[in-house]
Amino acid sequence: MTTDERLSEPELLRQGGFRFAAKFLAPGDIRSTKRQRRRLREFAQAEDPLADAVVDMIRRLPPGEGRRLFNRAVEHGLDSLDSLDDPPAELVDFFRAVEATPYWVSHERLDRGARAIVRTGVLSLFPLGDIALMGGYLASRATKPLVGTGVIEYAATRRLTETARWWFDVTTPGALRVGADGYASALRVRLVHAHVRAAMNRRDDWDYASWDRPINQVQTAGTLLLFSLVYVLGMRVLGVRYTDTERADIIHLWRYVGWLMGVDDELLPATEEDAWRLLWLLAATEFVPDEDSQRLAAALLHAYSEAGRDRGGPLGAVVGELSMRVHGSISRLVLGKANSDFLGLPDDPIMQAAVLAAAAGNFAAETVRQRVPGATWAQERIGEFTRRRYAEALGKLVRHDRTYAQHMHAPVEPAA
Repeated sequence: MTTDERLSEPELLRQGGFRFAAKFLAPGDIRSTKRQRRRLREFAQAEDPLADAVVDMIRRLPPGEGRRLFNRAVEHGLDSLDSLDDPPAELVDFFRAVEATPYWVSHERLDRGARAIVRTGVLSLFPLGDIALMGGYLASRATKPLVGTGVIEYAATRRLTETARWWFDVTTPGALRVGADGYASALRVRLVHAHVRAAMNRRDDWDYASWDRPINQVQTAGTLLLFSLVYVLGMRVLGVRYTDTERADIIHLWRYVGWLMGVDDELLPATEEDAWRLLWLLAATEFVPDEDSQRLAAALLHAYSEAGRDRGGPLGAVVGELSMRVHGSISRLVLGKANSDFLGLPDDPIMQAAVLAAAAGNFAAETVRQRVPGATWAQERIGEFTRRRYAEALGKLVRHDRTYAQHMHAPVEPAA
């Protein structure tokens, strides 16, 4: 590869925290070429034909019938449709594909990756919201369906809660086996994406030239990358020590989740190095924030503040403000000054120093854990317990509907 093939990266990327992380953590030179960028952009016009066909089937059948058949196949498998005289072809095609588990899937590795995530308990939710969700708002084309449905801006707390519950579902050991909760959640959210995509495609004001196809392959792959590699990066910033094997297993877990959710094989990183290269491509081509990015970032910060106030009792206002500043500081440490300033994240050097001090404490504790026999096993049990209790607490705030039925009828508002 010649020097001339390398592209100068956008100003936003050069100034961001991502470049700093890539310099010290990425394996070698991961910068993209013109050809690679052109190839990635082709996927911005690709959707999910199998899931889109199922949504068309649901619209064609009597109300409720298509969803009932889909849930039956999710929970009991394709063979459960054998009792039907003429099962819908779209449903058969979809489940014949998703039940054909790829040769590279190792359930042992899936479970190891899940245990590595479970071990960190609710700490894993900080990178999930502060880096994955907040960082995702930098990709303005990907935010258009979110703004169009109003789900994020007008129900940010619910969305944050549901994302956390979905995260618990797919990162629990054993949950990605056919018919298990994580497997079902991945397929149901895939169908939610297809419903929203169909709604956006029916609109007269969708700007395909500026925004690409709604919820396209690039955007779905980017979301999965935020949940995998960027999550690992965020945990390392917070002092968590993952071994090379654990990081590889986490990437493997999300590779399979992405496959279940319809991401093209070409966009599914097989290794951490692959993930870094794809992340650089996405950062260079998709991180183009706009006013909607700022609106959604403000809504997410407000959700953190509201949650803090609700849990803070008499000191609710103080707890809410602290919660917003803690989460905003974590985002700023990873996303960098230019990105954070554009999104309107609070710039609190004292809180950032406190976050780094807490990270140093985590790193010390993690070092001890790695050297004490049985400590990792014990930490996994503690993490499992805290996740379960936190999920129960979330259930009291927002009822968790694992079928995601309410999202099939989300309101659609003007896109811009």
